[in-house]
Amino acid sequence: MRNKFKAMFAAAAVATTSTSVQAEDKKVNVGILHSLSGTMAISETSLRDVLLFAFDEINANGGVLGKQINPVVVDGASDWPLFAEKAEELLVGDKKTAVTFGCWTSVSRKSVLPVYEKYNGLLFYPVQYEGEEQSKNIFYTAEAVGQQAIPAVDFLLEEGVKKFYLIGTDYVYPQTTNLVLHEYLLSKGVPAENIGGGSTKDSKGKVTSVGNYTPFGHSDFQQIVADIKKFSASGDAAVINTINGDANVPFFKEFAASGLKSEDCPVVSFSLSEDEFRSLPAKQLVGHLGCWTYFMSIDSPANKKFKADFQAWLKKTDVTGVVKEGRVTCSPMVLSYNGVYLWKKAVEKAGSFDVDKVRAALQAGISFDGPGGTVTSQKNHHLTKNVFIGETLENGQFEIIETIPNVVGEPFLKGTFEKK
Repeated sequence: MRNKFKAMFAAAAVATTSTSVQAEDKKVNVGILHSLSGTMAISETSLRDVLLFAFDEINANGGVLGKQINPVVVDGASDWPLFAEKAEELLVGDKKTAVTFGCWTSVSRKSVLPVYEKYNGLLFYPVQYEGEEQSKNIFYTAEAVGQQAIPAVDFLLEEGVKKFYLIGTDYVYPQTTNLVLHEYLLSKGVPAENIGGGSTKDSKGKVTSVGNYTPFGHSDFQQIVADIKKFSASGDAAVINTINGDANVPFFKEFAASGLKSEDCPVVSFSLSEDEFRSLPAKQLVGHLGCWTYFMSIDSPANKKFKADFQAWLKKTDVTGVVKEGRVTCSPMVLSYNGVYLWKKAVEKAGSFDVDKVRAALQAGISFDGPGGTVTSQKNHHLTKNVFIGETLENGQFEIIETIPNVVGEPFLKGTFEKK
């Protein structure tokens, strides 16, 4: 009798294990690597939310290759070395992921890049960046310089702006973007003295840095705004703003307190979207500009559906920490969402989750009709997409004032412009 019970228990254990294995076989782990705490949480938390929304949307429609997406969420905590540690957690061990969607700052991306290359992982990066990089393990759904900073400068030049003050956060994206813009402005006939914010040169006279930079989380902009006010007194100046994270709040508050207005000196921001406007005095920012590859105000069936579905998801989700009231959509959110669907389509085209096969499918060209229009993956791991110039309204939205369709993503622009 004792042996009979042993056999019964053994059979039950095998059945339970088999059921567990079958359940796991029907899932695919997908990583989310964003700052959910620290100075960058103001921007990155919403990217986690839209990714979870996209996963739920896909799962409700049958998943990917018959598997349900299982999100593995880790917090980079605005700590760049920690990003690398968290990336390794996602690529090895029990929770090994087929793909990761994550990072905001270029320094976090550069911290994780060697990890993804070491383990041949796949990262989708969704936030505007400086270019000068192309890794076989990263797909840049983000705006490159030629899809954001340069169209914005072209618009300002057409509007008669002759002087440009460059300000940003002290790290690679603002520094490199402004060096490219410095070259571009000179090529357009803007004299060096009309490019404000300061510059440094090496021993051979080569410009190595352009712009005025502050640390992450900086809060005292009184002197910088005073400098901008003096620079813009001629009435033909604009500010190119590459400040990241919550430091935008004290910058714009100081700008408004100084008496400067958009008609005196417009600010065009590359890291400030509808989502960040939730924490800013939007009424004081009316008339300032943004340049992105998506605005919430786009009037299209695809965007209306996206916004409505996201709001419906917010109401029903039980994910801890998701803010449900006053939510908006923005370009980094949509570029995250687009990335998920491009990956899904590539997996289905490849018939596999294998990184090498998925990469090949993406390099061959995959298109997705997203909320901002059609995006198409390129061989160089960037996207062709629409670019929009928007003017800030009192309600924290943007009125689209110019559209540039189907702009190709080109990461290497530094050194390509000839000085007039």
